[in-house]
Amino acid sequence: MNRDAIVLLQGTLDLLILKTLSWGSAHGYAIARWIQHVTDDALQIEEGSLYPSLHRLEKRGLIRASWGLSENKRRAKYYELTARGRHELRAEASSWAAFIGAVAKVLTSSDQPSWAK
Repeated sequence: MNRDAIVLLQGTLDLLILKTLSWGSAHGYAIARWIQHVTDDALQIEEGSLYPSLHRLEKRGLIRASWGLSENKRRAKYYELTARGRHELRAEASSWAAFIGAVAKVLTSSDQPSWAK
């Protein structure tokens, strides 16, 4: 694992997978490589994290899986978003944006707390 890789907060990987699948169905390897690519290698998803997350999302009815052939003509399990998954993606992306905004306010605030004055 890359020492500079960012450690994902719990639940973040599920959200990233849902977003990845919003572009269309994909197999696990393609999902991991796309996330790595769009983050300029900052996020590297290991199989030990990816497949439990995919299983968890499938069990919750947010994605569904079917077998197909990869671009290398190998049998692969393809995942796609369900309607429930699209709804969850919108809700979680909104919550995540609110969280990012709140953290940014704390990190960029020049308003000192009263005990520091």
